[in-house]
Amino acid sequence: MCGRFTQQRPASELAEIFAAEPLADELGARFNVAPTDDAYVVVQREDRRAITAYRWGLVPHWAKDLKTGSKMFNARAETLTTSPAFRDAFKRRRCLVPVDSFYEWKREGTIRQPYVVVQPDGRPLALAGLWAGWKDSETEVVRRTFTIITTTPNDALTDLHDRMPVMIPDGAWDRWLDPAPADPGELIGLLQPTDELALRVYAVNRDVNDVRRDGPELIAPLVG
Repeated sequence: MCGRFTQQRPASELAEIFAAEPLADELGARFNVAPTDDAYVVVQREDRRAITAYRWGLVPHWAKDLKTGSKMFNARAETLTTSPAFRDAFKRRRCLVPVDSFYEWKREGTIRQPYVVVQPDGRPLALAGLWAGWKDSETEVVRRTFTIITTTPNDALTDLHDRMPVMIPDGAWDRWLDPAPADPGELIGLLQPTDELALRVYAVNRDVNDVRRDGPELIAPLVG
């Protein structure tokens, strides 16, 4: 699964990396982004690609309230084409979630030990996501939300957890973001675990377990 991540870069820098317009307000460097938080995503609408901020936890248009999103922060790759919550978004509302690193937890005896997963060269990872729009029936305000797609782990993460977020390599960004309705079969290949991206995995302090904690110390390698 993917339940926490970091976004340390400003929207302006992400815009340069993803050849997009920075349309989101700057959120500041964050080291413990959790479900229901707003976070940067990369979206494509016709010929315009943008960095914007959506709420983490997908809320389908038919949901009664935003609380639905707290349970839909991840979407299993194996059920995207059949899930009522995700299948339409999979066809036409895909996004990338740029993260500098993400956290996974491993059960070590009675302890859930957090680990950081990051690219050794410091480049951001582009996680596969889906987004949706939900209108509040009382205020008429439209809220946009997103989820992160997960798959089975690759060799680097197989000893850590039984799921991992789908990571889209640079060369497939355009295909994944294309807003034109797609045959799901054309995209399934992008959702398989891959070892194409080099990953560094290391243990960190359990302070990250508290969603109220934030700061660069959370991603410092655990000593001792």
